[in-house]
Amino acid sequence: MVKKLQKMAADKPDGTQLAAAIRESAQQIWLAGLGAFSKAQAEGGKVFEALVREGMGIQRRTRAMTEERIGEVTGKVSKAAGDITRQATQSWDKLEQVFEDRVSRALTRLGVPTSKDIQSLMKRVESLNESVQALSGTAPARARKAAAPRKAAAARAPAKKAARRARAES
Repeated sequence: MVKKLQKMAADKPDGTQLAAAIRESAQQIWLAGLGAFSKAQAEGGKVFEALVREGMGIQRRTRAMTEERIGEVTGKVSKAAGDITRQATQSWDKLEQVFEDRVSRALTRLGVPTSKDIQSLMKRVESLNESVQALSGTAPARARKAAAPRKAAAARAPAKKAARRARAES
């Protein structure tokens, strides 16, 4: 277009034809600009929709990847919590066992009988009682137990109280 205008200006020194050519050229440029704007406006909606679709796809992929990572982290945290709980339980069990052992040794040093010792003594007392009953000719203790189960329970209660008193005095 510029060459055409330069040729026209060189051929005719008359300014009317040059002005007309410039107007015509400006008109074509204006129309080309309007056409480009119209086309960009028409295709701009399509481009916008394409960008929205692409953004939604990226968002879905990102969300899926995030959920996967969250699942992995949750699994690791759960495993770590289980390990810590297991270690705490083991430590607590060891501490409890050490405490029980020390208390048992202290009670043994103080001469406090264990429940096993008391049961053994009770069996010996019962057998001695039966022997005395047999020698004295009275009814055996077992026959009385069957007749009066409450009396047997009442007879054990003082033995337990005596054991408690012995512990308290020590």
